[in-house]
Amino acid sequence: MPGGVNSHVRAFKSVGGQPIVIDSVKGPLMWDIDGNEYIDYVGSWGPAIIGHADDEVLAALAETMKKGTSFGAPCLLENILAEMVISAVPSIEMVRFVNSGTEACMGVLRLARAFTGREKIIKFEGCYHGHADPFLVKAGSGVATLGLPDSPGVPKAATFETLTSPYNSISTIENFFESNKGEIAAVILEPIVGNAGFIPPTLDFLNTLCTITKENDTLLIFDEVMTDFRLSYGGALLHSFFKLFSTVRPYNRASASTMIL
Repeated sequence: MPGGVNSHVRAFKSVGGQPIVIDSVKGPLMWDIDGNEYIDYVGSWGPAIIGHADDEVLAALAETMKKGTSFGAPCLLENILAEMVISAVPSIEMVRFVNSGTEACMGVLRLARAFTGREKIIKFEGCYHGHADPFLVKAGSGVATLGLPDSPGVPKAATFETLTSPYNSISTIENFFESNKGEIAAVILEPIVGNAGFIPPTLDFLNTLCTITKENDTLLIFDEVMTDFRLSYGGALLHSFFKLFSTVRPYNRASASTMIL
């Protein structure tokens, strides 16, 4: 395995040393195969929000697995889960479950382009939306705003329609919409940046995004792979943006141009 890992975020090249190989976990603690004990501040990158190997969760899993582990067909539990997601996040009307955040972002990008009939998208510096080619543009540099990929193996054509803006930069967004009138299919962002440190959005920034996308019939996509059900039950959109919507305009599900991943 390259670097001894199956995900680049687990590699140790940038910090030195060798990857830690975990043997077991319980609650907030982890033990590696050498018996060293660690306090886990990562929580499996979010899903283990109540701690590892919770007794109640393990009991529920064991009972469910008596029915089988995979059906290759629709099942009752996925419908129950979909109803729970819709109930938790009022702006969601339909749900499609996928295997990863990368797959979710690939799907929503294709959906946005098909719906609008446009190809250009705007993404932001520091926001990570998986390793699909259109998102692998280095953010923040002058070259990046030209849509040139910074990952070897990604052709220029794959990122040609990707516009990159610094996070919280209202002027850049306004310039993009002015110079690409009727061409921008979607704006995609993490509602709170978590892949480049912790960067919260400003109220003016969110206000501008909501207004300018609606005025230009552009979809506004919040990638909540990291924030949904972790920042709060229902995610950052429910936690923060409903306050914004209430100050900008009455919230209307039928006219909202927002997607949540």
